[in-house]
Amino acid sequence: MQLIYTILHYIAMPFILLRLLWRSRRINEYRKRWNERFGYIAAVPEKSIWIHAVSVGETIAAIPLIKALIKQYPQYTVIVTTTTPTGSSLVTQNLKNQVMHVYAPFDLPNAIRRFLRRTNIKLCIIMETELWPNLFSICWKKSIPIILANGRLSERSSLRYQLIAKLAKKMLNCCDTVIAQSVLDSERYLRLGLDPKKLFISGNIKFDIQIPDDLISQARLIKNQINNRLVLIAASTHAGEENIVLDAFSQIRKKIPDLLLILAPRHSNRSQQVAQLCRAHHFEINFRTKKSLIDHSTDIVLIDTIGELLMIYAVSDIAFVGGSFVPVGGHNLLEPAALGLPILSGPNLQNFTEISNLLKNAGALHIISNANQLADTVLTLCASKELREKMGQCALKVIAENRGALQKHLNCIESFFKAEQIECG
Repeated sequence: MQLIYTILHYIAMPFILLRLLWRSRRINEYRKRWNERFGYIAAVPEKSIWIHAVSVGETIAAIPLIKALIKQYPQYTVIVTTTTPTGSSLVTQNLKNQVMHVYAPFDLPNAIRRFLRRTNIKLCIIMETELWPNLFSICWKKSIPIILANGRLSERSSLRYQLIAKLAKKMLNCCDTVIAQSVLDSERYLRLGLDPKKLFISGNIKFDIQIPDDLISQARLIKNQINNRLVLIAASTHAGEENIVLDAFSQIRKKIPDLLLILAPRHSNRSQQVAQLCRAHHFEINFRTKKSLIDHSTDIVLIDTIGELLMIYAVSDIAFVGGSFVPVGGHNLLEPAALGLPILSGPNLQNFTEISNLLKNAGALHIISNANQLADTVLTLCASKELREKMGQCALKVIAENRGALQKHLNCIESFFKAEQIECG
């Protein structure tokens, strides 16, 4: 099965490269640094910890862990790989020269071996959901320990992996340990054939989010600049969701004409497309990159930058989190929760079932199904500061009660440097 996978991967390479070129029409970085994707990187002879985070969500989860590892193991070089330019930008913005960032090698035997020959990896940490047959098997053959950290496996992904059950079992058992976010995730890993001795449940590392003081200060400055207008943010939206949000916003503005909408598309390269939708609804927009004055004539601020979402949440009073009106499965609800915001979401939250249930049961999250319901809920929240604060406090309580996964990860990682066999518990 793995041989077939590898042959198919080689056959697909021209199409994968064409896809990168296609994406580079909007994000030029996709046509850069291809050598890294084939394992051609600068040699790193120092002992290294390799952390792979595929894109934005995994990178956000990885950053607190990376910072802790840098502090705890200063004698190791930390190599961080991502597959997207947005992930690369987040690493650069948050970690600067504290780590070495390169694009992850394609899952081709030659590329993986070339990457490993040019480094001195002592531990490989894969964030969340990434299972790569050649990477895992080659690391295993080279006796490089693998941790699957903050492991998340949705029901949909689990069913997909069951179609290649033998290969999935082999991949998982190449790991020295799998640190799962929840009991549900752990059960799915076990169904795929993971050795129970390798399984550890930590909770979700994203609950250990830290809000920097300078971020709050920056948000206050922006809030003052907009004269403390009430702000609704629609974050991480996908195609098909902006129209719903804009329809709701049109209804809301009839009763609250001063409400400011911040629109943050999941993919910043869609900003011009989203801008056209806003203009079609007759709204005045202001692009974040222009950093021009936001006055009372501005209806919508369009976020066309990368890495600012947490700060933009801090400016806001009410948060709608996208990827939930369309069958994407939702996005990170914990960032607005950590800032004490009332949270709204569509019904498609299958990728965040446990987190959404915690927030919903605590009274911090409202699930809505259409534009009218979104408008009504926002109007209710705008009318009651007490209700906004109550939902926000419920969100903060959920965050506080579920912290601790980061330390459990660090305890587990520490055992790699103390003994050959991992013992987590």
